[in-house]
Amino acid sequence: MASVPLVETTRGAVRESLHHGAVVVVDRAGRVRYRAGDQDLSLFLRSSAKPLQAIPLVESGGADRFGLSERELAVTCGSHAAEPEHLAAVRSVLSKAGLDEDALQCGAHAPGNAAEAAALAREGHAPTAIHNNCSGKHAGMLAACRARGWPVETYRAPEHPLQQEIAGIVSEFSGVPRSAMVLGTDGCGVPTFRMTVAQVALAFARLADRSGLAASRAEAVRRLTGAMTAHPVLVSGTGRFNAVLMEALGDRLFAKTGAEAVFGVGLLEQGWGIGVKIEDGNNRGMGAVVVDALRQLELVTSSELASLAPHHRPAIRNHEGRVVGEIRPVFALEKVS
Repeated sequence: MASVPLVETTRGAVRESLHHGAVVVVDRAGRVRYRAGDQDLSLFLRSSAKPLQAIPLVESGGADRFGLSERELAVTCGSHAAEPEHLAAVRSVLSKAGLDEDALQCGAHAPGNAAEAAALAREGHAPTAIHNNCSGKHAGMLAACRARGWPVETYRAPEHPLQQEIAGIVSEFSGVPRSAMVLGTDGCGVPTFRMTVAQVALAFARLADRSGLAASRAEAVRRLTGAMTAHPVLVSGTGRFNAVLMEALGDRLFAKTGAEAVFGVGLLEQGWGIGVKIEDGNNRGMGAVVVDALRQLELVTSSELASLAPHHRPAIRNHEGRVVGEIRPVFALEKVS
């Protein structure tokens, strides 16, 4: 199969741009239930891996040893916007593990929250590693190393025991054999994992349906996904689609976005996963794709759909603020099994 048109942008009544990709829905056994486009379209998992990368922190006993709160667990799974509550949670994880911000090796970029970025600039301060959207993940990795007694200076290296453990977890959940696993380097410097859209969906299905997991791993997943749904803003940021989706439907799903237009959803009641990849890496239509997939699966009510409308069919505005077009989904899910 080829990629299919997923989302278009319009100017007036005319299509201006079109983004192709794939949407795949699978169960924990790997059976494809629904799809649009090529289920074998390849990608790097990027930040959609974060719920998997946080498992060693809980499974090692580190979360309990350091007394991490549910909010702190949520930020270790997150791509945060450097809002005050995000920074406070990351600093707390580090402090409880006996570390400080200097231990973070994720690099620095401006806060994702525009107001926080402007405030930092007004104060004449350059962003530091804690402002990186991945600093929560890195704090969790460092705390897991402390719990395991592993070195923290080299925690990002693919050969480090923590990254080896994470690679095994990603293999278990996605079905990608360790011997066939292709690694890249993520924007924050840790390994990222090559797989297909169907394998993303499988990973999230196995996060949603813990029935086949060892007891300690199942409990770690329960705690992490529960933290994500309880504290969506800690996973993302105020008003961001990832947070808004879980605020609206968090009793039924959890979700995690990734760079280059990757998205994973775990459907808790069905035990299914949804994987999405927009092939050109443009993330602007992701809300439209994900919300419409949920609509087509009949998993959102009309009132919920209305509340998600700003992400389902976002308006395109000109510099005066006038609506001149919209972003809208154009795909249809095919039922497979």
